[in-house]
Amino acid sequence: MAAAAGEAPLSQAIYSFGKPWPELNEGLSYTDTFRCAGPAADTSTTLIEFYSDNYKSSAPLPGWIHRIRNGQITVDGQVVIDPEMILREGSKLVYHRLAWQEPLAPHMLQVLYEDDDIVALNKPSGLQVLPKGLFQQRTVLAQLQWKEWKMPLSSCSKRKNVQSHPVPVHRLGRGTSGLLLCAKTKLAKVRLASYFAEGTINAGNKRDETEDSRERKVSKFYRALVTGILENDEDVVTQPIGLVHYPGVSEGLYVACSSGKQAVSKVCVLERLAHENQTLVQVEIHSGRPHQIRIHLGYIGHPLVDDPLYGIGGQPKFADLEHSCPDVSFAYDGGYERPLQPVPGDCGYHLHAHWLVLCHPSTEKMVKITAPLPRILQTREERCAKQVDS
Repeated sequence: MAAAAGEAPLSQAIYSFGKPWPELNEGLSYTDTFRCAGPAADTSTTLIEFYSDNYKSSAPLPGWIHRIRNGQITVDGQVVIDPEMILREGSKLVYHRLAWQEPLAPHMLQVLYEDDDIVALNKPSGLQVLPKGLFQQRTVLAQLQWKEWKMPLSSCSKRKNVQSHPVPVHRLGRGTSGLLLCAKTKLAKVRLASYFAEGTINAGNKRDETEDSRERKVSKFYRALVTGILENDEDVVTQPIGLVHYPGVSEGLYVACSSGKQAVSKVCVLERLAHENQTLVQVEIHSGRPHQIRIHLGYIGHPLVDDPLYGIGGQPKFADLEHSCPDVSFAYDGGYERPLQPVPGDCGYHLHAHWLVLCHPSTEKMVKITAPLPRILQTREERCAKQVDS
């Protein structure tokens, strides 16, 4: 079911929606239940020991002391301001993160396609899909929750299949723009999620590419602007992707790594821009590893133009990470300030989820959906055609 480069159907936004972001978000609450590591009689863990030992990546020791003395932690429903309080087995601990002003982010979303089961959005660069880190409210998910959606009559008659709002079934990086699929029903959510999972699983198996493309139920095509001039018109990148330690990213950073998980990207040259020493490419991903396109294009020596993080080799641009000194200062609520080095959520690069081919979760018919291209990612021929049409 894979399609050739340039075969994408024309598509325009049906309508747009979005509410301006409040100045402050609503804060967050994190709940834990304290369990003794050994016999209760032999254990005496203090409140500060629990948080500073278990959540080192959230705040330094002085930051957790600040949070406790500021009344942001309750134990069994009571505010505790003594860091040396001894915890009891089974105590319920709640850390209340204060409301904060999240970084600037766009709030308007375009709807490219909608039916009773799915809705396809055009996500702008700079908008996060799901809550994470500093962005807990300024997300695609929040805008989907705030909008009033008219549920189809067929779904209303089947209460188990009803959702109050559409939910994203895959992710795009915050700096990546373009096509984002969302499910309007629980059945569509399960089936679409399985389509994306199947693609990633199959990418790890050595199979004939033609056979694999016929069996895939979703194919995703991206447009990207990379540094340098690619020699080959087509290239298939199969470099595994894995995690390494990286300052400021608690779960680690995904990079090109021989011990990582298999990933497959097919790169097709659309236009070589010799004067700018750049190449416009289409990338079809057969798997969905985090930051896969950024890593794979860097791995073949052509990282995305203006990518602040990934460089040649699919590695971070900063080589001496082990000796990099983290910023130990902390913000008003005791947490760490922004990392000194670039992180995956930083924007600036040019990557757009352009179009996809999908087996519809209900009808099982093939559906093609396209997101309009930013001008910088259009070929000269596409720009000229657009001028003639206008």
